[in-house]
Amino acid sequence: MAQEEGEIFMLKNYTSQRISSYDTSGANDDGNWKNKIKPNETRTIGEVTGPGIIRHIWMTIASGEPYHLKKIVLRMYWDGEESPSVETPIGDFFGLGLGRYFLYESEYTSVGSQRALNASFPMPFRKSAKITITNEGEQAIDAFYYNIDWEKHEQLPENTAYFHAQYRQETPTDGWSSDWERNGDPEINNHENKTGEGNYVIMEAEGKGHFLGVTHSIIQNQGDWWGEGDEMVFIDGETSPQIWGTGAEDYYLGAWCYGGCGINPFGNEQPTFDYDGYGNPKNGGDDRGAQWTVYRFHKESPITFEKSIKMTIEHGHANHRSDNYYTVGYWYQTGPHKPFPPLPSVEERIPKVLNTEGPTMGK
Repeated sequence: MAQEEGEIFMLKNYTSQRISSYDTSGANDDGNWKNKIKPNETRTIGEVTGPGIIRHIWMTIASGEPYHLKKIVLRMYWDGEESPSVETPIGDFFGLGLGRYFLYESEYTSVGSQRALNASFPMPFRKSAKITITNEGEQAIDAFYYNIDWEKHEQLPENTAYFHAQYRQETPTDGWSSDWERNGDPEINNHENKTGEGNYVIMEAEGKGHFLGVTHSIIQNQGDWWGEGDEMVFIDGETSPQIWGTGAEDYYLGAWCYGGCGINPFGNEQPTFDYDGYGNPKNGGDDRGAQWTVYRFHKESPITFEKSIKMTIEHGHANHRSDNYYTVGYWYQTGPHKPFPPLPSVEERIPKVLNTEGPTMGK
């Protein structure tokens, strides 16, 4: 499915298709303003037969309800499965894990002006694809616009895997100490974590496949820097991580606390960036209440597994911190997939600073 260099001039062997919210009467009610999505309503916005590959999703939502990005749930089902392969609050799927809009661009997810949600993950299916949204808010969604572009194929390669996206959160993460002033205090820095016990789990899967990446939003309940934790990836049932990193900002391909740590060539400015495969489009600084978003995609070399994978990351060094983590992990695998954990309630999903003791200031 990977596009090869120079492919754009090659003739294609599929037909171009679209799932859309356009007004089939020919009038201009494209977002279905006349038929609002009521609270607790689940609406199927697309159901098609394959074989096919969804290539691009564009959506925008007419809603004045605060945090509607956390209250609307997006689900996708492949080949008639009962358990969704994609289940996440709609904002988190597009990298907006804090429930508010901001503009950024990666290769697979982006947000354009105004409130334009875009995703470009290839999503193959052999028999069918079904996409639903559920309004778990208190207000009706006034209108929901979408264009979902897909290719109808005669057949897909035998080694085609299915796209998955899983939402998780921990609010707060289970830090083991509040008796510290800075992340570098000796009792913190010298604490050992050799097994990954207590790590935040981004996703778990059983089957054969590869991990593509993660979007990760954070609210700091404590001061200083949130990102001292290492990523640890456990593959095929091993009890020790086959992949072990050097710190969260290193995993997300930044460095030196994204401008903190007293080492900032940009002066007092908190720089942000959003590249194809990695980024830090929201940088809140180091004080209590700071809000962050980071992401990483492994397109250059997805992390493979034959039987299972458990993608984890520490919350602070050796899991000493108690911040709020909101993530979506993205991967491909053979079916059927392992059941996802139940989604937290709407109230639990709403981002807010929590009182967890510990330091309050970064400097």
